[in-house]
Amino acid sequence: MTDHATTIDLNVDLGEGFGRWSIADDAALLDLVSSANVACGFHAGDPSIMRRTCGAAAERGVRIGAHVAYRDLAGFGRRFVDAGYAELRDDVLYQVGALDAFARVAGTQVSYVKPHGALYNTIVHHEEQARAVVDAVAEAGLALVGLPGSAVLALAVAAGVPTVPEAFGDRGYRADGTLVPRREPGALVTDPAEVASRVRRLAREHTVLAVDGTVVSSPARSVCLHSDSPGALATVAAARAALDAAGVAVLPAV
Repeated sequence: MTDHATTIDLNVDLGEGFGRWSIADDAALLDLVSSANVACGFHAGDPSIMRRTCGAAAERGVRIGAHVAYRDLAGFGRRFVDAGYAELRDDVLYQVGALDAFARVAGTQVSYVKPHGALYNTIVHHEEQARAVVDAVAEAGLALVGLPGSAVLALAVAAGVPTVPEAFGDRGYRADGTLVPRREPGALVTDPAEVASRVRRLAREHTVLAVDGTVVSSPARSVCLHSDSPGALATVAAARAALDAAGVAVLPAV
């Protein structure tokens, strides 16, 4: 059995360009992580980017996750969409299937689902939308990555869906363990040294400091960093170096 005290999954959001526009050096980031959350075309990404990202991940043995989102290209998936149960369930399953087709062409497969942006935050509390996501993931036969203590993870456990609780190395936390909304002060942590320290602490001590100084316990088995943050490559490199120096093995959670 894996010792989660000395191992951690390091995941990053990738494939978030569109057409000729790219947001990050995905290939370089893939050299540093164990799991890639690949955009499925609803908040970012397109078929060619999905194919290319899956191929690069497969070459490196990096696990592929479907980074599913609301249908919101203009808002980068960071705006709430009042989708009903059936519509959201089918949107999630559609995205997973599209990405899995490209993963299989690359000789691998989608291993998990991780919601993006506003959808991720909404299903912390919104039970109808959370159930839609869980049911889609169950139909796909995959694991679900999400925030500890969220409605979506509780529903997934009840439904027998494998879950991976995660934490964020580059996002601010409230004292209750939820994320600081992006429009509020303290939402983003951009200093590579600080992010590296937070990631190491999450892996070794299973805690993170909230914006008010509260020590928040976290059972995270995976730590996420964002490719669209300023200086993302340097930040992820610093985090990986800190884990390596601390003797923490970076391995996939699923």
